[in-house]
Amino acid sequence: MRRTALTLVRAQRDVLPGFGPAMGVTVTYLSLIVLIPLAVMFLRSVGDGFGHFLAVATDQRTLAALRLSFGGALIAALVNLVMGSIVAWVLVRYRFPGKRLLDAAVDLPFALPTAVAGITLTALFASDGWIGQLLSPLGIEVAFTPLGVIVAMVFIGLPFVVRTVEPVLADFDREVEEAASTLGASRLQTVWRVILPSILPAALTGFALAFARAVGEYGSIIFIAGNMPYQSEIAPLLIVIRLEEFDYAGAATIGVVMLLGSFTLLLLINLLQAWSRSYDRG
Repeated sequence: MRRTALTLVRAQRDVLPGFGPAMGVTVTYLSLIVLIPLAVMFLRSVGDGFGHFLAVATDQRTLAALRLSFGGALIAALVNLVMGSIVAWVLVRYRFPGKRLLDAAVDLPFALPTAVAGITLTALFASDGWIGQLLSPLGIEVAFTPLGVIVAMVFIGLPFVVRTVEPVLADFDREVEEAASTLGASRLQTVWRVILPSILPAALTGFALAFARAVGEYGSIIFIAGNMPYQSEIAPLLIVIRLEEFDYAGAATIGVVMLLGSFTLLLLINLLQAWSRSYDRG
């Protein structure tokens, strides 16, 4: 019996190549696709000297663009964290006519070309658009403002939260909710103390993915943003402008700053996820 178990374990281990070859392929692939291009970008950012790097990174136009990109992405990801979790809850827990159509609509930002999405959002939220003409009398301008940037970021980030939270909710044991109700917990207490801790790691993953996508989004934003320097200009657009000016070091500098900012925030989110999992096990 023991030999049979050992044989099965060895057979499972031998399905894939050994650790050495597999690790070698992994490192080589990641180096070619990710590490080497990033290293070249870092080197290119200081190609005109460290002084030029600091001048571009601390330029007021650069800071304004970074503030809009990161601030807008953070707000959009927070909105999607809440609303995406609610959408996932509805899709998992309820049956209603048109559910499959609504479920398919969630994935539209994945399938829709970003330029088409930008043009569509601009047409909807312009002052004479279907939604814009209802908001204009209230003094709310969306198109060609920073608010339009956030709206576009919310649009392209929603599926990430829904699709990461949905399977966790689907696998959640309903008996745990029933046990909490039997022990006297109210519905709000059950949601807050039983359900939310279970979906928190998945929700944070969706939040991180939505944030990362929004920070680097370009096509769906430039049409609705207005692209006014210091006001509604995003960092990816500023990178394109620097490239058109043949300031390759300046473009690389903005990319490096965006990379460092995104990496720092994603690292903090991953640490929070690890803490959440250890807390749940404890």
